[in-house]
Amino acid sequence: MRLKTGGFTLIELLLYGGLLSMVIFSVAVFLSLLLQSRAKNQVVAEVEQQGMLATMRIMQVVRNSALINVPVVGASGSTLAVNLPQVGLSPTVFALGSGAITMTEGVAAAVSLTNNLVSVSGLAFTNLSRAGTPGTVRIQFTVSYINNSGRNEFDYSKTFDSDASLRDN
Repeated sequence: MRLKTGGFTLIELLLYGGLLSMVIFSVAVFLSLLLQSRAKNQVVAEVEQQGMLATMRIMQVVRNSALINVPVVGASGSTLAVNLPQVGLSPTVFALGSGAITMTEGVAAAVSLTNNLVSVSGLAFTNLSRAGTPGTVRIQFTVSYINNSGRNEFDYSKTFDSDASLRDN
């Protein structure tokens, strides 16, 4: 009977090395997928947040408005101008400028409603007002994440579509 002295055979070393390599490779692939998924989730959240904030701000201003100036009844356009009861805020104008939705109140400078991580396109307002109603406007636009890296997980766009009506004063 021969006793084994304290070493590993070459076959055992190759087997253990192969198993360890597979485990390390599996962990690396899992971590890579996890990081890609995290990045995609952040991109989606940013686009959703910017689109919802812009939509809510426009809807709030429209609801508090006294009159829709532009576009005229039954027409569409890339600019929305409304009159507010507060004289210094009229007209309040929403438009597309440099890939962002801008808002101008009265004679004040235009402010951006979206940040520099996203780009807005296809901004359209449709005046759906009818006789005897306070006035309704449809708001449509697309928000896209600005992908400077060219990586797939940073590609995301969403189209937002909402209607807002003036309050019956």
